Amino acid sequence: MKFLDLAKVYIRSGGGGNGCVSFRREKYIEYGGPDGGDGGKGGSVWAECVDGLNTLIDFRFQQHFFARNGQSGMGRQRTGADGEDIILRVPVGTEIMDEDQETVLADITEIGQRVLLAKGGNGGFGNLHFKSATNQAPRRANSGQEGIDRTIWLRLKLIADSGLLGLPNAGKSTFLSSTSNARPKIADYPFTTLHPNLGVVGIDNAEFVMADIPGLIAGASEGRGIGDRFLGHVERCSVLLHLVDGTSETVVEDYQTIITELEAYGGELAEKPRVTALNKIDALDEEEREEARVALEAAVGGPVMLLSSVSREGLPEVLRAVRAQIEDDRIRLKTPEEEAPWQP
Repeated sequence: MKFLDLAKVYIRSGGGGNGCVSFRREKYIEYGGPDGGDGGKGGSVWAECVDGLNTLIDFRFQQHFFARNGQSGMGRQRTGADGEDIILRVPVGTEIMDEDQETVLADITEIGQRVLLAKGGNGGFGNLHFKSATNQAPRRANSGQEGIDRTIWLRLKLIADSGLLGLPNAGKSTFLSSTSNARPKIADYPFTTLHPNLGVVGIDNAEFVMADIPGLIAGASEGRGIGDRFLGHVERCSVLLHLVDGTSETVVEDYQTIITELEAYGGELAEKPRVTALNKIDALDEEEREEARVALEAAVGGPVMLLSSVSREGLPEVLRAVRAQIEDDRIRLKTPEEEAPWQP
């Protein structure tokens, strides 16, 4: 199944049915009077979060969702039938934006969450509704309220506890395949990863979800490459694991390239906790490892971990550091109600 994380959708709610002008005319009944019924309500358009979806590929084949109109009222005080609602079923982590792609209408993060996107029009009143002591034979009825037309964008942001960052060929996919059951494509050329991948990582009887996105390059914030399109998938992460290729001759420049693109992307992404690790140390001797680590620590301004996804050297230590950051973030975001002990 192809991964799709952005879709443009056209929606329209149903219009309300018209009210009816009718009078009761039956044989042997002297006083008939008005009996026109009200129009039915138009169908609404909803978005609902369902389980079992991890892409917006369904909206590639259908972009128009139009709810049914309400039925007009009828004589004998009969109200028109309501139009059926339309439900857009979306995966967890879907952001619903207005046509400008900037105004966020809703952020769906829980299974079963429902959001009203376009409300159906109300049905018009029939002439029975206008009957009064001074107007016992009204000959007017209301038209139904029109539906709402709008264009929206659906953007999927994967919900993961941690995210992988790095230049192309920094070893992100190899790291994910070594620490989880995920099997991303791995090859010896740049931009092997074209779509985000998720993996469940386990360490010390604990599990967390890690997201791997395509590599970033210099100028990604200006549209170069494809990695900037997927940075939204790591916006929800508690911690970012920044992998730097230890075999590169420009280790510090490679690190600074990613940091520059994060800052240019905006938002809180550049402020998120990060664990920096020097990858592919199995290809370096002791002297080269130490030289690269010292240079990178000077640029980071903090500790740098060493690892090899192939030989698995230093892998448990990196996973424990990532897990510790995730636990710290969960404690920080915990509400006072969750922290308070239970009392009978």
